[in-house]
Amino acid sequence: MTRVLGVDPGLTRCGVGVIEGEVGCPISLVGVGVIQTSAEAPLEQRLLQLEEQLTMWVEQYRPDVIAVERVFSQLNVRTVMGTGQASGIALLVAARAGIRVALHTPSEVKAAVTGTGRANKAQVAEMVKRLLRLDAIPKPVDSTDALALAICHLWRGLGNDRIANALATEKLRLKKLGAL
Repeated sequence: MTRVLGVDPGLTRCGVGVIEGEVGCPISLVGVGVIQTSAEAPLEQRLLQLEEQLTMWVEQYRPDVIAVERVFSQLNVRTVMGTGQASGIALLVAARAGIRVALHTPSEVKAAVTGTGRANKAQVAEMVKRLLRLDAIPKPVDSTDALALAICHLWRGLGNDRIANALATEKLRLKKLGAL
């Protein structure tokens, strides 16, 4: 079983969700929540609080990989800066813990979970609920987005890892045979 911690980075609200499963098998919810920081607090204190809380999630749930939403350009520079800073904290926590990181774009996540990269938040949330066999959609949406990231990585990332490993093994085999 592979355990994935999904992180939907945000400075005010950072969604976190942990799932467990394997490609082609049912997946299950392990934990879900939101880390909140006060907009009135100094930036360095907000980043410290985010780092402490993400570290607690890593220590409690011991994920094999952390899937983080790839920051993309938005019209609001202030929003993208906060998202980028929160994403950096998630990457730092993963590196400190020796955990692999995978970055996925919002379109990749939507496509993996719903079948289309143009799905809206409601469609993603409904599919997360169905895929994890939940009675209700997790709230707020940041937590649902974190679970969607984790699902995306479990399905796409692990499959891509297997393909990369198979190609590396074949390349090594060919090299030993003198074919390369």
